[in-house]
Amino acid sequence: MNNTLGTKVLGFIVTISPMTSTAKRRWSRELETEIDGIAFGSTGPVLLHGYDPPAGGKWIDDVIPGKLGAFDRSSGERLWNAPCEVGYGRGFGAGIGQQGQVIVLGPSQGGHRLVRMSVADGELLEAADIQSFDTATVASDAVVCSNARMVWALDTLTLTEAWSYGREGERYHDVARLGDVIFVVVSNTDSGKYGVIRLDAKTGNFKGNLVALSLPLIRGIGATEDSVVLVTSELDMILESDQRMDFMMRLASHPDEGPRDTLSLVALRSTAAAGDAPLWYSILETKPIDDLPDVSITADSGKVYVERRAHLRALDALSGRELGAWTVPGLDEKVAWSVADGAGLLAEETRVSIFELPA
Repeated sequence: MNNTLGTKVLGFIVTISPMTSTAKRRWSRELETEIDGIAFGSTGPVLLHGYDPPAGGKWIDDVIPGKLGAFDRSSGERLWNAPCEVGYGRGFGAGIGQQGQVIVLGPSQGGHRLVRMSVADGELLEAADIQSFDTATVASDAVVCSNARMVWALDTLTLTEAWSYGREGERYHDVARLGDVIFVVVSNTDSGKYGVIRLDAKTGNFKGNLVALSLPLIRGIGATEDSVVLVTSELDMILESDQRMDFMMRLASHPDEGPRDTLSLVALRSTAAAGDAPLWYSILETKPIDDLPDVSITADSGKVYVERRAHLRALDALSGRELGAWTVPGLDEKVAWSVADGAGLLAEETRVSIFELPA
């Protein structure tokens, strides 16, 4: 049920958010290892990747050996714990691949690797060397990776490269997948302007621009249902002319009283062409950039979850309507955070918790 209230002031709708409550913790576990990666979906176990810090913080190699554990998503009971070919270092990804097998990728002492493990007991089934990456999104059929130079996909069954994409003059930052489409945050190496492109998830073929190279920065991206949501700023660069008056009114009434939006959310229909009007937008901050809080988003099941310090808001991805707001203990100290089917998985340094998010 939506508890958001609305009232009309001088012809504009002013939204009054529901009161913030503390999110209910389903379970929590203290671990002996440091956590550096998590994964879980709508079914199956919670996956936790961790490592044992060396005494004195010194290690002769670039990568600290890792381990992977599986936990029951309902009770938090440990199902198994196994050494992992992927260690602690640059880049990490995990999830459930084809045939229900665990997929983990990241650095190892022999370079970056992609491994398949048994979901039943953590047995190592296969491993393959891959190129180094910064981001990785794991789906059942493929893993989509990116670094500054290119975007590519790896088949989760054969562990081989399915396709790659890269263009001269482009730099790649983050990816989000929605069905058969990959959305990639890209910037121009000359102008420094940011935009979003579409790639075919099966072939890697370019399918057009969602956002032209016009924004000063894109800080985050999420995709769910039929929408793509960005964390960005200076929205007037992508608004249509008839929206700019409303934007200026919102900016003038913002409590920070700043001259421009320095942190905003904007949602676009996934099939939109560059220049099409957004579905909705929200000005979060007009403070100077140096004073901005850390903000990130997670998109799942038609909702966008906005994380700011220990506070979490759930918004309808298509309308921007607020659905719920919570304080999540430990969220401001997170190592990793994920949402699936109304549950939030939070990893701190040595503790993991699942919270209920009944939006």
